[in-house]
Amino acid sequence: MTDIDKTQAVARSVLGSELDAGEAAALAAKMGVEQLIRGGRLVREGEPRRTLFVLAEGRISVCRGEGESEQPIYQLRVGECAGTRAFLDGSERKAGLRADADSVVLTLEPEDFESLVETHPWVVYKVMRALFRVTHANLMRMNLESAELRNYMMKTGGRY
Repeated sequence: MTDIDKTQAVARSVLGSELDAGEAAALAAKMGVEQLIRGGRLVREGEPRRTLFVLAEGRISVCRGEGESEQPIYQLRVGECAGTRAFLDGSERKAGLRADADSVVLTLEPEDFESLVETHPWVVYKVMRALFRVTHANLMRMNLESAELRNYMMKTGGRY
């Protein structure tokens, strides 16, 4: 795995969509880096860990269940983040994260993010807007999938 430029990784991520170079650097300075080998676990379903994860390199699957019953439900793209709900409200993880290839992940702890309120309030504001957009996009995707499943089960709204 390679060394990464955290500032560039932040700038290319969903969190950095509104940040200028200085703001991306301020956020990157608060972030950690985790390297995973293929098959490695970043977090398990049910864990209380509040860390926000941003995929910088590689492939990570969002999975439900453990062992033989594990089911991948989504594959993160580089720049996407995972763990928004646990990060924001402290709830336990509803899914695990598994590396499908050697991967590099940026990590952000709530306390480190909150420390930016005094020194970089606009960074906090812009990142919170980005987290809202991520959450809203996830909700819209789930609503669409639910409607498609309902249409399939009821044989309405399409060619089934």
